[in-house]
Amino acid sequence: MTDARAGRRRSGSWLVATVVAVAAAVGLAVLYGKGSGGKDASSLCPGARDAAARLAPLARGGLAALAVDKLPAPAPDISFSGPDGKKLKLADFRGRSVLLNLWATWCVPCRAEMPALDRLQAKFGGPDFQVVAVNLDTTRLDRPKAFFAETGVKSLDLYADPSDDSFEALRLAGKALGLPTSLLIDKDGCEIGVMAGPAAWDGAEGEKAIAALIGRGEG
Repeated sequence: MTDARAGRRRSGSWLVATVVAVAAAVGLAVLYGKGSGGKDASSLCPGARDAAARLAPLARGGLAALAVDKLPAPAPDISFSGPDGKKLKLADFRGRSVLLNLWATWCVPCRAEMPALDRLQAKFGGPDFQVVAVNLDTTRLDRPKAFFAETGVKSLDLYADPSDDSFEALRLAGKALGLPTSLLIDKDGCEIGVMAGPAAWDGAEGEKAIAALIGRGEG
């Protein structure tokens, strides 16, 4: 399946994905809802509730589509390749907060959003925070690197999942309906919120949200 066909498949499956998301929410109650000795999964992320409380008032303006989790739970531990081709898991980033972004070069909103993510990484990237932008192109795997070069993206590392498994995992978990999709995850691997669609991450709301996520105060 070409990237274009894959893009059309995702765009055409929004309604189906919405139904799947509802069903997945029920499934997650079984899969994640009793994660430790029958306890609710949110009990594994007690410290994340403070971050969620800080973020909730900021879900407006350029971040109006940000859905903040009232009871944060562990994020799905998806896999992808690092800049050196080494296999990584989301859990490998524990210890720092993460903005996980799934994108593809055929996705026009993704391409428009990438420079903002690059500027966000340039300002906040470090031991406390990282933008993890995972490319989902399934063919012509040289295109993401060329796109970074053409658009002057310098601060982002290029992560990739040509298998598309990471998107499918998040879709089945009710976290992704299309591209781009972003997850805000705290340093303990707990999901704080999900953004469906692009956002001005380097704008005032975006910077305040990341500052709140990492507990740095307003950006």
